[in-house]
Amino acid sequence: MRKMIFATVVLLTLASCGPNDNAKLTVAELSAETGVPLYADRAAPKVDQVKFPPPLVEKDAVTVVEKKIIKEGDIRFEARNVNATRKNILNRLAKADGYVNEDNESVNGEENRKEYTLVVRIPAKNFDNFLGAVSESAAKIDAKNISVSDVTTDYIDIKTRLDNNKLLEKRYLELLSKAGKMSDVLEIEEKLSEIRSEIESTQGQLNYMDKQVTYSSLSITFYTKQAGQVTTGNGFGYKFKQALGSGLEFLQNLFFGIISMWPLWIIVVVLYWLIRTWVRRNRKS
Repeated sequence: MRKMIFATVVLLTLASCGPNDNAKLTVAELSAETGVPLYADRAAPKVDQVKFPPPLVEKDAVTVVEKKIIKEGDIRFEARNVNATRKNILNRLAKADGYVNEDNESVNGEENRKEYTLVVRIPAKNFDNFLGAVSESAAKIDAKNISVSDVTTDYIDIKTRLDNNKLLEKRYLELLSKAGKMSDVLEIEEKLSEIRSEIESTQGQLNYMDKQVTYSSLSITFYTKQAGQVTTGNGFGYKFKQALGSGLEFLQNLFFGIISMWPLWIIVVVLYWLIRTWVRRNRKS
């Protein structure tokens, strides 16, 4: 009986001293489970050896991005009264919360033509209504073109790159707060400068794309051929002024044309001097 009890105690003692797979984890397993790199048997890596992988996106996380559409257009038409049409367009533009980006006026007296070109920016939501109002001002539409570009994919790519750079900046800042050596501090700050430069560039692209999406662009060209609206006229005074301008331009072109032929003039002068010298020698002989 005593032998059986002794044998049982020995077996229980050996079992309690054996390895327990559930109680102990290896360094690699602990690192994989916690997500924190452990360096039990080697030194921690240097600053330039630290690698920051792109952030992992959880499967359940869904990024919802509103569709990004850039709408542009141009319209060209003949107007009954260009001055009244221009005033009407500017009034409609103000009501649509838009603004003028370019405003050009040209007059061609020979063709008896006066033309305006307005490049305007309108909130995308008001683009169609504003274009319809402009079309109503036309006596005859020569051309109308509308283009629509879906830049949602490009926008998501730029936004993702920006977010990743900001996360990378945060990680380097955390590393900077733990750096002990001056060489490590300088190296981290250099990398931070590169990352911040990339962030500024990416943010600029994103801002420009946001502006293109928010405000649509429309180029409006309208003209008239009615003599009463072309103020230059074809009278004597106008033609005299045009003749003076043309004559002055001709003299300028002639003057600079002569100067541009300076190598030829040098050759002419040298030939003249050689011929004159040869003639004098023949006369003396």
